[in-house]
Amino acid sequence: MATEDELIAARRAHAAELPGLGTQAYPNDFRASAPAGDDEALGDREASRARLFARVQHAKSGEGALLGLPDEAALAGDEEEHWLFGRVVGRRGPFLVIRTPHGDCQALVRNKAQPPFPMLPEADVALLALVDLADHVAVRGPLIRTKTGDVAVRANRYRHVGKAMLPPPEKWHGMTDVEKRYRERYVDLFANPDVAHVFRARSQIVKELRAFLDHRHFLEVETPLLHPLRGGATAKPFETHHNALDMQLYLRIAPELYLKRLLVGGFDRVYEIGRAFRNEGVSTRHNPEFTILEFYMAYATFEDLMDLTEAMFRHVDEALRARFYREGKTKEQWSPNGWWDERRFTLMQPFVRVDMRDAIVTRASLGADGQALCRTPLAGLTREVVDDAAALAKTLEEAFDPARMKDVLKGAPADVRTRWFDARKHLAKCDSHGERVFVLYEILVEPDLVHLYRSADGTKSLPVFVTKHPFEVSPLARRSDAEPSVTDRFELFVEGREVSNAFSELNDADDQAGRFEAQLGRRDKGDEEAMDYDADYIRALSHGMPPAGGFGLGVDRLVMMLCHQPSIRDVLLFPAQRHEKQVVRSDHVSVTESVDVKIER
Repeated sequence: MATEDELIAARRAHAAELPGLGTQAYPNDFRASAPAGDDEALGDREASRARLFARVQHAKSGEGALLGLPDEAALAGDEEEHWLFGRVVGRRGPFLVIRTPHGDCQALVRNKAQPPFPMLPEADVALLALVDLADHVAVRGPLIRTKTGDVAVRANRYRHVGKAMLPPPEKWHGMTDVEKRYRERYVDLFANPDVAHVFRARSQIVKELRAFLDHRHFLEVETPLLHPLRGGATAKPFETHHNALDMQLYLRIAPELYLKRLLVGGFDRVYEIGRAFRNEGVSTRHNPEFTILEFYMAYATFEDLMDLTEAMFRHVDEALRARFYREGKTKEQWSPNGWWDERRFTLMQPFVRVDMRDAIVTRASLGADGQALCRTPLAGLTREVVDDAAALAKTLEEAFDPARMKDVLKGAPADVRTRWFDARKHLAKCDSHGERVFVLYEILVEPDLVHLYRSADGTKSLPVFVTKHPFEVSPLARRSDAEPSVTDRFELFVEGREVSNAFSELNDADDQAGRFEAQLGRRDKGDEEAMDYDADYIRALSHGMPPAGGFGLGVDRLVMMLCHQPSIRDVLLFPAQRHEKQVVRSDHVSVTESVDVKIER
C-alpha cells in the first residue's frame, strides 16, 4: 500500500499534467450560474442539478421500480441532460460516485468504446485519467437505470473542476478519530454525510427560531460584544484591552442588560441571536464561546413565557421533522430519522411545571439501591422544613453528619456514597438559606429529573420547568409578590439537560442596585463569576422599564437535544481545542498535533 507521501506525489504529478490538456489544477471557469443548456427553460446548472436529485428521489420512491427511467440501451438521444457536479467520493469500474449538498449520485463515465454505447470525447477521457478521489468534477448527461437497479447519470461530457492534493480518509469509510474530526471539520463534513445533516439542521433550527419570534412581532437587534463591565449572567469573562481608548473590556457573557435597556427605550419585544463567551471549563455541555437566543417581552410574566416556550419548541421540532424525516426509512438508511426514532423524551405532551422546593421534597423520600433513583440521606424531608431557614440548616447538618451518613449509606454502591459525601462539601460553602435550597436542588433533584417526570406510559421523559428559584441566586429576576424569598423564574430541562432560563424581569431600580451590591460582596469573598455594579443600567431602570418577561436559550444545546447529539462539540462547526504544533514542509501539508484539551463529562 502506498504511503501518504507517495499518494501526495502522485496527485501532484496528475496536477502537473493538467495544463497540457488545456486546463489547470484549480480552474475558475466552471460556474453553477451558467446556462444548463441551449433551452432557457432548463435554467442554470444549479437548477439542473437540483432537478436531477428531485428526479432521483421520485424514481426511487417506486419501491425499487425506478419509475420512468430508461436503461442505457433504451436511450433515444433526445432525453434531458442533467448537470452533476461535486466531489468524487468513490470509483467503481466505469462509475464515479459524486457527493453534493443534495446527496450522492453515480456518474457512468466510459473511457473506452463499448458498442453500442458511446465513450466520452477523447479530450474528456484524458482528463478522466487524472482524476483522484476527493477531486471536484462535473459531468453532463441523461439519467438512466443501471444493470444493478441503481440510478446514474450517463456522462456525455466530463470536466475537471478542482484538485485535492491530500488523500481522503482511508477507503472513504469516513473519519472515526473523534479529535481529528473536530480539528479537521472540513474533511469531516464531506467524509461523513451524517455530520453534514446535523449542521444543515442547525441552520434550519436557527431559521425557525427567528420565524417564530418574527411572526409574533419581535424585533431582532444587535448589541455589543465588547462590554465595559461584567454583567448579564454570573460567569467568569474573557478580558481584553482597547488600545485607542486605553480601557479594559470583556467579551460579553450575555446580552441581557443591553436588551432590557431597549425595553426602557420603547421596543416592547426584542430578541438577539448571537455569540456569548464564558472563560470556563470545557465539557460535553460547555464551550468557551456559544450561541445564545435572548428575547424580552414587555407586559408579560414568566408564566406567559412558559406557554411561549412550549409553543416555540414544538414549532421548531415540527418544522425540522417536515424537512428531515423520511417515512419508511430506518436510521441506517437515513440518519436524521434516528433523531426522532431514538428520542428518549417527548415534546408532544404538556411540559411539567414544578416548584423547586416541591421537587426537593418529592425526591428526598424516593429511591433505593439498584433502582434508577438511588437512596438519599434526607428521607422524610418536608416542605415546611425546606421553607424554614433554621430548620433546614439543622436538618442538613444532621443528615450530612459524616458518622450518620456512613450508617445510613452502609451497603450503598460506591457511586451513591460518593455523590452524597460530595454534596456535603457543596452545602458547607453556602452562606444563605436561598443558596442552601438551590444547592440542595442541584445535587438532589437535577441529576434525576429524567426519572422523576415521565410520560403517561412511562416510556419517555417529559420536559420540566423548574420554578421559584431563591432570590439569592437570581440577581436579575423579579421577586415573587406572594413570596419575596423566591423569584418568578424558571429553568427548562429536557432529558436532564438545562436548555433555557427565564424570569419576570426586575424593574425596581433600588432593588436591582441592592442586588448588584450583593454581587460585589461576593466578589470580595473571591467569587470570580460575580457581576459588576452597572450604574448606567440602574439609571436606565430609573427612567422606568415596563413589566416584562425575559428568556435565554442555549442554541447549541437545543440543537443537541433535537438532533440527538451527545456532545456540544458535535453541533459546533469548530469547537474549542488546543493549538497544533505545526511543522510546515515544502508541500505545505504536514503538521504534528499537540495533546488535546481534556473534556469533562
